[in-house]
Amino acid sequence: MAETFTNKTIPFELVSPERVLASEEVLMVVIPGEAGDFGVLADHAPLLSSIRPGVVFLHLPSGEIKKIFVAGGFADVNGTLCTVLAEEAVNVAELDRAQIEESLKGFQESLDLSKEDAVKSAYILQQIGVAQAKLAAAAI
Repeated sequence: MAETFTNKTIPFELVSPERVLASEEVLMVVIPGEAGDFGVLADHAPLLSSIRPGVVFLHLPSGEIKKIFVAGGFADVNGTLCTVLAEEAVNVAELDRAQIEESLKGFQESLDLSKEDAVKSAYILQQIGVAQAKLAAAAI
């Protein structure tokens, strides 16, 4: 990750349907946008973006970098606040590779059984994509 160019912070919030996973001042946040990763610093231009499954990196004033996996959602950025509304979110350190691999295997088996149902197949393919993104995040 690139070094930040300012010591000015921006409030950041990451909210999932279950809870607020992060609410703190950050120097920079890197978000997996649908069209590619993007960084947000204080005084960022307003932006609304969908996000893809991936890792949100929080660069804290202490020098620590927190990593949070998100399964998709939206990012809302203005000059004074950055908010991520995530469909699902979990700290990367809490991801269990064995459990993810088991889920992925189950989704792949379900896909084989659902070839006649296009809607169900599309949902399963989306879940496979999320599981694959979780595996990649767990390796970080």
